[in-house]
Amino acid sequence: MCARTVPHEPVDVVTLGESMVTFLPSRPGRLADVPSFDRAIGGAESNVACVLAAAGHSARWVSRVGADGFGQYLVERIAGYGVDTSAVGTDALRPTGIYFRTAGDRGTGAHEVAYYRTGSAASVMSAGNVDLGAARAGRVLHLSGITAALSPECRELMHALTAPRAGRPLLSFDVNHRPGLWRTAEGPLVLLDLARRVDVVFVGEDEAEQAWGIKGGPEAVRAALPEPDVLVVKQGARGATAFASHRPHVFEPALRVEVVATTGAGDAFAAGFLSATLRGLPLSVRLRHGHLFAAAALTTPGDLAPPPARDHADRLSALGGAAWGRLRLGPGWTQADVAEQEANTP
Repeated sequence: MCARTVPHEPVDVVTLGESMVTFLPSRPGRLADVPSFDRAIGGAESNVACVLAAAGHSARWVSRVGADGFGQYLVERIAGYGVDTSAVGTDALRPTGIYFRTAGDRGTGAHEVAYYRTGSAASVMSAGNVDLGAARAGRVLHLSGITAALSPECRELMHALTAPRAGRPLLSFDVNHRPGLWRTAEGPLVLLDLARRVDVVFVGEDEAEQAWGIKGGPEAVRAALPEPDVLVVKQGARGATAFASHRPHVFEPALRVEVVATTGAGDAFAAGFLSATLRGLPLSVRLRHGHLFAAAALTTPGDLAPPPARDHADRLSALGGAAWGRLRLGPGWTQADVAEQEANTP
């Protein structure tokens, strides 16, 4: 099947990658002991699209699903966030990927995840069966290293989308190193090559050490990755550092939040940073918007959380350094009055 190249309505952001139906346990415990599960959606790239759409941007998700109820569920749920899903293809021969996970935090040793994605419809995305015109019809195209890990076909697609070409969109890339997805040892080198081909890169400091053996902090990561115009090095609970070509690098501390669940926080951070990028905001403000969007995800139990309203995020991101450092955010903070939050800041 050849890829369609028909014209598409331009959007702010296009994301491309696999989304899966997620089964969340009805109560804590081992997967062997959980009696029932609730259904949700999960996927790094579709998460970014959903959060950006909720933040008022036009967003499109490009992918493939199986001709099954799970695929229909994914498309309908993601479209429900206001995301354009018209370029999601359907594969009559392969299923939609699914996975099950325990209720515990992913950072604990007791956490279990059971993936059923091998041979899924999205795992064989290629330049021949994906709508390349739809993927390129955005101001920003956001990709992640997860897609590259799925199959040789997906890696070829990633290389096609990141190849130099006239009029290509701003390319955003979240490294998302997942060692368990790579069947060979080439994963880190593939991710490094892709990161060098794009415009904006998101990578964790610990992730850079695990994948590439880079130690020495954000400056060492930048030394190894000088090519991207913008490099964002996430430093966990400490904050994040952004490097931009021909400009001084910027550090912004993370917010102090009452963590409910960590799932989806990295995707929300990328969405917040890209939202501020689309608006042409300064580098430091882009980092703060990333932290605010991540805080929305951290203080809710699911993979997806509504971000703060634009004026809410703008007012908080404009706080002085001392006031920013004193903010404490808990569940429901995105719906609270900004002035009340500032007044309650110790």
